[in-house]
Amino acid sequence: MSDKKYIIAGLVVFCAVVASPFVLNVGKKAPAPEPVLTEKAKAAGYCVLPKDEMKAGHMQVLDMWRDTVVRDGNRIYKNSSGKSFNMSLSSGENSCIGCHSNKAEFCDRCHNYASVRPYCWDCHNEPKEKK
Repeated sequence: MSDKKYIIAGLVVFCAVVASPFVLNVGKKAPAPEPVLTEKAKAAGYCVLPKDEMKAGHMQVLDMWRDTVVRDGNRIYKNSSGKSFNMSLSSGENSCIGCHSNKAEFCDRCHNYASVRPYCWDCHNEPKEKK
């Protein structure tokens, strides 16, 4: 039992080393990135829903749109202010991709921050980056 003090000291050092990244970063978090809008989106000045609602629930909106288009055949979405939008991730005019065609600066920044890998582009063509 003479090794007892060495084992306990080793366990304390091991626990301290393992816990140090967590302890040192308590209360520190990287701020969520702001998506970069295209000039067309800035000029439009509005989106399908208000900014806060789109940030929090855009995936639910896209899922609802998918179900509406595939199951009901309805391809036009009318928001609360009466504006119509194409429910499409493929066609560009008057749709999400029409204003948000900069995938790397708009979509990927937030998805990478949140460690989310959406499956949108498994079926849809990725928007072409404009240089």
